[in-house]
Amino acid sequence: MILKNKDMVRASEKLRFAVLAVDVVYFRIIDNKLSLLLGKVTTAPDFIGKWALIGGLIAPDETADDAVKRHLKVKAGIEVPYTEQLYTFSAINRDRRGRVISVAYVALANSNLQNKQKAETETKWCPIAGIPSLAYDHDEIVRVAIDRLRSKFTYTTMAQFLLPEEFTLSELQKTYEIVMGKEMDKRNFRKKILSLGIIAITKKVKIGKANRPAALYRFKKRSPLFIDIL
Repeated sequence: MILKNKDMVRASEKLRFAVLAVDVVYFRIIDNKLSLLLGKVTTAPDFIGKWALIGGLIAPDETADDAVKRHLKVKAGIEVPYTEQLYTFSAINRDRRGRVISVAYVALANSNLQNKQKAETETKWCPIAGIPSLAYDHDEIVRVAIDRLRSKFTYTTMAQFLLPEEFTLSELQKTYEIVMGKEMDKRNFRKKILSLGIIAITKKVKIGKANRPAALYRFKKRSPLFIDIL
């Protein structure tokens, strides 16, 4: 059906627009616990002082990826680590101030990239087992992010972004156990990982307990591969 000019005007007058935001579920392993970064809400009256994911509105002149970089840098003092889009959350009343749709991201880092002196928001790292009730619908976003992370650990090489560039097989297995929330058989895990051809041994060793040296490995490609790992 072709609309006449007057019909097009009337149709456009009925349009109501939502605004777009980003929220980042930023994971690190701290003290052998999967943890994520939270910030204090400072602007939304309903949630002032509550903990939330780092995020905010997307400016008219930036992409969602650009907004993630900006909010992490300005609010948390972090240069963007590895990120990927998670899901779009569009519940009607997720923000009482107006119609806000959030493009959620997962971020992964293997070390503390945060400069708190440059952060404009109070932040803390929280183990996923002790996350407080979060503002907005961020509890739901975190649940989806944890499920996605665990799922992708079974068929991609995303584990590399939670590890240093060089690591031992024990450190690799421990990373999988922490994320998946369960212990794994050492012999079977090593046999499977080595058979996939996704890691390469280096000429370096790491001195561990009782001064026993352990060979250091690295991922052959510093980008996520899709492969049946678990």
